[in-house]
Amino acid sequence: MKATETLREHGQSLWLDNITRGMLDSGKIQHYIDAYSVTGLTSNPSIFDKAIASGDYDSAIAELSARGHSGEELFFELALEDLRRAADLFLPVHDRTDGVDGWVSLEVSPDLAHDTRATVRAAKDLHARAGRRNLFIKIPGTPEGLPAITECIAAGVPVNVTLLFSADHYRAAANAFLEGAERRVAAGLDPAVGSVASVFMSRWDVAVADRAPQELQDRLGLAVGLDVYRAYRTLSDSDRVRRLQNAGMRMQRLLWASTRTKDPEAPDTLYVHGLAAPFTVNTMPDATLEAFHDHGEVDRPLPADGGDCDETLGRFAAAGVDLQALASRLQNEGAASFVASWRDLMARITAQSSALT
Repeated sequence: MKATETLREHGQSLWLDNITRGMLDSGKIQHYIDAYSVTGLTSNPSIFDKAIASGDYDSAIAELSARGHSGEELFFELALEDLRRAADLFLPVHDRTDGVDGWVSLEVSPDLAHDTRATVRAAKDLHARAGRRNLFIKIPGTPEGLPAITECIAAGVPVNVTLLFSADHYRAAANAFLEGAERRVAAGLDPAVGSVASVFMSRWDVAVADRAPQELQDRLGLAVGLDVYRAYRTLSDSDRVRRLQNAGMRMQRLLWASTRTKDPEAPDTLYVHGLAAPFTVNTMPDATLEAFHDHGEVDRPLPADGGDCDETLGRFAAAGVDLQALASRLQNEGAASFVASWRDLMARITAQSSALT
């Protein structure tokens, strides 16, 4: 049995962190579903920027430009077409799991990351336009994003919370989700609105690569993951969650993101085999997925009590790493990076629209 199948049997979902029209047309995504146990998909502006640069979208851009579309509107027309097709591929999984799995994700404009009201409006609009019940809208778990998450869940819009880096970030995102579910219960509405909380892994180890002692290289991300998983399990077992589950809510799942190993000296499946846990998701780019399918191994599931994470995190603190400050910095840098990628994408679309028309 391949490692990807074993991981699925252990109760963790494998999602692909990529989408292009070429992958849809060639059947590559369907192949990942059939042969690699892939049960969902995530996307972001950088992914689409690279795909559009390849030329695969030239005819579609020319057609949409001729119809008067430009900029953000043109991009979302392209993205929604792709993600509708992907959502349809995963719909059998979504139906078979009664909505637990089989999701795809589309991100609101990162330019809205610090505008709560505009984020809510955009999320509602995109979800309605997509017309697919297994599509998440990605909203960053920034201070401004948290109330938008609550508003969207309360309105019945499924949300993928992004840009989470620590247990504190996770707890804030989960609280925003739960507040939305509580509002639905109070209003007599079905509280079973899908959501995942996406915690970014590899950027921790990149951030401390020059400061960590040799024996601690590539250990911070997994230690943070253990700490987050402990918070997830503790909250999942809380009276608050049990009451909401009794009213019909389904708990927000934990998702491991940014799982491509950046250190060439570290295992290429570090953030896959090191983060195995039931009722969680690991989303990964093609290369990581294929590496894990080829030679991956499945470790024991993460311990619910955090294992040795406190000891490891304490060693980083003793080495001068302010973990709370670093989590905030990584979230801010991540938000800024998303904005930069978004603006690069808009510039590329504008340039290609002009060239093609």
